[in-house]
Amino acid sequence: MASTRRLAVIMFARVVGDARPGQRGDPSSPSPVDQQRELLRPVLLKHHGKEVKAEGDVFLTEFSSALEAVRCAYGIQRATRELNASLPSDRRIRLRVGVHLGDVVDSRGDLRGDAVDVASRIEPLADDGGVCLTRPVHDQVQDKFGLPLANLGRRSLKNVAAPVEVYKIVMPWSDAKQLPSTSVDQDRVAVLPFVNIGPNPNDDYFADGLTEELIANLALVKELKVIARTTVMNYKKKPKHVSEIGRELGVRTLVEGSVGKASDRIRVTVQVIDVATEKRLWTSSYDDHLDHVFELERDIAAKVVASLPGTPSVAGTPVPQLSQTRDIQAYLYFLEGQSLVYQREEEPLLQSLKFFERAIERDPTFSRAYAGTARAYIRLGEEGFVPWSEAIGFGRDAAEKARSISPDLAEAYSMLAELSFMADEPVEVLEKDVKRALRLNPNLAELQDILGQIAALKGDLRSYVRHIEAAYLLDPLSPFTIRYLGRAYFYSGREEDALAHWKRTLPLDPFNSYRGMTDYYIAKGDLETAGAMVNEMEKVAPTHELTYLNRGYLAALRGDRATAKRMIAKLDAPTEQRWSMSCSVGFIYLALGDVDQFFEYMFAALNDHTLQLSNLRYSPLFAEVRKDPRFQQLISKENRAIHTSV
Repeated sequence: MASTRRLAVIMFARVVGDARPGQRGDPSSPSPVDQQRELLRPVLLKHHGKEVKAEGDVFLTEFSSALEAVRCAYGIQRATRELNASLPSDRRIRLRVGVHLGDVVDSRGDLRGDAVDVASRIEPLADDGGVCLTRPVHDQVQDKFGLPLANLGRRSLKNVAAPVEVYKIVMPWSDAKQLPSTSVDQDRVAVLPFVNIGPNPNDDYFADGLTEELIANLALVKELKVIARTTVMNYKKKPKHVSEIGRELGVRTLVEGSVGKASDRIRVTVQVIDVATEKRLWTSSYDDHLDHVFELERDIAAKVVASLPGTPSVAGTPVPQLSQTRDIQAYLYFLEGQSLVYQREEEPLLQSLKFFERAIERDPTFSRAYAGTARAYIRLGEEGFVPWSEAIGFGRDAAEKARSISPDLAEAYSMLAELSFMADEPVEVLEKDVKRALRLNPNLAELQDILGQIAALKGDLRSYVRHIEAAYLLDPLSPFTIRYLGRAYFYSGREEDALAHWKRTLPLDPFNSYRGMTDYYIAKGDLETAGAMVNEMEKVAPTHELTYLNRGYLAALRGDRATAKRMIAKLDAPTEQRWSMSCSVGFIYLALGDVDQFFEYMFAALNDHTLQLSNLRYSPLFAEVRKDPRFQQLISKENRAIHTSV
């Protein structure tokens, strides 16, 4: 009999785990495979499926209808779940299913080919008790099958040439979140990094700049919740399906585009996508002179807002205008500075400062370039590349200049609030600038961070967490908000939530996640696991101050005074500019049992405006030392602000 080729829907099911008979010493009991087949065959018959092969822990079936195949796969998992409810845990069946529509070759009843290969490759992507299906199957059943189908994105499969788009059935009993179309805030928007399609790869800064400018324009629309730049830039050159990004960020709408810059011409293509339906709500192309970039940006922002699928109060809302220069070269310098100012290495930060200074030389009235200068000094101070006092002084001068030129520039007030925080200004000063900035731009995540720290200062830990969570929603992939939220949970007594957060965000910010987990395990008395966390910190940043701190602190707790003293010597080196050196050294002395030296360094940190008061007041690691009368003296002298930089 000759082989024949045809299209078919293939369902590939596999038992997960130990499929051997006679488990738990009962040779007469049926194996999970036998139980699976007893369950599967009646359901298969109901949905007109044809059994092709049943070998070992694998069951291969063919359908002529994609809808019947998906209904059968769901029916099998539902029947399995019902059976498991009556079985002890060691006898329960764990089953995964993959379904694909494609080409098969039938040779004497045995099937092989694309449909079989792909179905078997996507089965491992399913949860235990779950079903995965490919895009061709999804397109056949999406409006006919009663359960949600969640997009898992494009996946590379072994021995399959091109990536395959995979979906999963969201089971009624699943604890998983609903699809973005039913769970997200309708007014949440993310602007994905624009792609540089110009001839010069060095013009990436321009594509990034237009991305950030559109974010900044949309953020001024108070009815919107706009995902921050530091988060969306994580998606640069990392292609993901729109539904996956929408699910990760909890947004209803995505904006994406491309930018080509050649000489004095620019070409921009933009489209607005409804995540729920994957429909293009608006798309347009612009081909214009570089001198018209500001008008182009304003038009794009207005058209994006007008196309949004949210409530009528948002759609069509006028977009406030950003403060701009009319000097194109000054603007290009500004964009280059913006592309570097969020990095954490010294050279890019110093280079960003130079670009902002060049922009100001070209246009001394360019207020946003002064705000960028303030941001650069803040970042240089936070990372220890310039002295703390110098960062505050130069940063404040720049922020004040920005405010004097543009009294309605939200970033000017935001920078002033951060600098006041660094300088331990009274709470009233902080709150005044924060509230003014939030009235102008409610989408600045860093302001929610500051409000959270002010709440902690006042002893309101519930509000502390609430504000940090609000910042995290606006900027969920930022190392700073990741760090702050873990600390907020840890300090407010939600230690298990902190640990879960650090484990979840480990790929995004490994250094600070390992650092947080070090504190967690020390607080629990598990010094062995804490040591493993410090080892991981050393792999990421072996010469970082906080690596020295954690290594020295842990060594002191273990009685290894030599290592602890060696770490103190590294931290106390006079050539270092590390801004929180006094606190770090003091913490190690405390672990060594030298409380007098601890307080000496804490008061030194207070004088340097680098005291980590939130850590001291709320971390379980300092519970005992808080009973010392000198701690109350420290608190009474520093009663204005709490640092978030560590």
